[in-house]
Amino acid sequence: MEQAESIAAAETRLATGETQRGVAADMGVARSTLRGWCRDVPCGDPPAGLTAFSRTPDGVAWLHRMVLTAHFSITLRAAGGTRLVSEFLELSGLSAFVGISDGAQHALNAALETAVVAVAAEQRTALAEGMPARAVTVCEDETFHPGICLVAIEPVSNFILLEHYAADRTAATWTSALEGACTGLAVEVIQSTADEAKALRRHAETDLGAHHSPDLFHGQHEVSKATALALARDLRRAEAGVAAAQVHWEAERATQQAFEARVPRPLGHPPAFETRIGAALSALVAVEAERDRARERQGEARTLIRELGVLYHPYDPVNGQTQPVERVAARFTAVWTRLKGLAEAADLPERARERIMKAERLTVQWLATLAFFFATVSARVEALALSPELEAAVLEQLIPAIYLERVAARSTAAETRHRVQASSSALLDGLRLPDHPLQRLAPEASAHVEQVAGACADLFQRSSSCVEGRNGQLSLHHHGRHRLSDRRLAALTAVHNFHIRRPDSTTASERFFGRTHPALFEQLILRVPYAAATATPTATPAEITLSDAGRGMTGWTGYSTTTS
Repeated sequence: MEQAESIAAAETRLATGETQRGVAADMGVARSTLRGWCRDVPCGDPPAGLTAFSRTPDGVAWLHRMVLTAHFSITLRAAGGTRLVSEFLELSGLSAFVGISDGAQHALNAALETAVVAVAAEQRTALAEGMPARAVTVCEDETFHPGICLVAIEPVSNFILLEHYAADRTAATWTSALEGACTGLAVEVIQSTADEAKALRRHAETDLGAHHSPDLFHGQHEVSKATALALARDLRRAEAGVAAAQVHWEAERATQQAFEARVPRPLGHPPAFETRIGAALSALVAVEAERDRARERQGEARTLIRELGVLYHPYDPVNGQTQPVERVAARFTAVWTRLKGLAEAADLPERARERIMKAERLTVQWLATLAFFFATVSARVEALALSPELEAAVLEQLIPAIYLERVAARSTAAETRHRVQASSSALLDGLRLPDHPLQRLAPEASAHVEQVAGACADLFQRSSSCVEGRNGQLSLHHHGRHRLSDRRLAALTAVHNFHIRRPDSTTASERFFGRTHPALFEQLILRVPYAAATATPTATPAEITLSDAGRGMTGWTGYSTTTS
């Protein structure tokens, strides 16, 4: 950049008639250096316009941004390596201006990662100053590549609180790591959503004094493992039996037709074709009925697995009404009873029935999570000191409506999404009536009530899918390496928290802290050093002119030492 700025200033002054010697003296550089700068040309054969542009300050800044963009997007976002960056620079023609050797690109990538970590740390510290106290839920899990990597995410904002390597995954290690990650943040962990690992439960319930919420997916997965393979195998066996019975029945019919078509007809009594065809048809009907039963059992198992997710809500997705714990417990009991009956009808192996029982044991913790949710919501709403009528509206309409909005946004099926959204809108329409008590509140008070209601709706977390998805992302980066370095892992965490944006244009940090921050990449542009330029071609003796020799060849910095 300094060279480009000097060239631009020198060319401006030389165009006015000043001497090269005088300009060089004013700039504090040797005349030979200035001549070399003005004479240097890129390697290869880039367009003249691009060459001229690359020698200007704007061109150097643009080139710096392009190289950093390639490194940032390929290595930190797409899990590629520096060799792909070099290939991009070569194919794009930018290698005429930027060195693409492994050493140069690796050094630049290391500087980029260091800058990403530093900028993220500074922004986190700045955002944490004056942060209001928050009670949060964390989703926790471990991943391996190949060392143990502990990951904890706040699910509402998707902000990564913890992501680093550890020697083990004991409860003490988890607690120490999470407490260190939350240092400087005004947060209190009141709930942990994770699998049923003993260390995670002890870490949440004993060390943190928080509620442990079992992940719904792991319960559904246990039921799926218990039923899917066995029922699919039964269905394939039944379909094979139907195909064989169909072939046998058609063969018997073909035999009869062939016999009746023979001329002259053989002497004696004809074979009992009707009896044989009837027996084959009866066998076909029997195996078709068995196939239909196997298909129905498979469909019922899938329906029951989905039913576990449909009923595990504090508010009914159909009408938005509060679901008491007792009602959800009764519905759980009905589902487990049907699953056990299905296991008996399908004659599932003992191991499959043990999996169903293992998943059923999670019901107690799921119901405890609902009880924890309702108790916490009641306490938060009571703290608002509202009138009885308004408090009932918040508990029975506002919070359920906001919760159903969250459910609709996460629904993948369009029909379900529209139905749940309609239920949410019906509840909100009642709150928007001019004579409703909520509309008579002052704007500040109304906004505060809605903020508390939103926090209450976000309190129910039944899935740790955000952590599972993050582990999948990390595995992609790990596949190309033997192990992610601590620096690269910290850089990937920083990119997730401070760069990736949702459709609403917010980063995880902005959602977590409730404040905006400068764009991460723009900060990197200012911090990361410029890439090394492509080396200037070495001159050969044949290229040295007589005038150059008379001036002592002071304008050349690199000559071949080969003598002719």
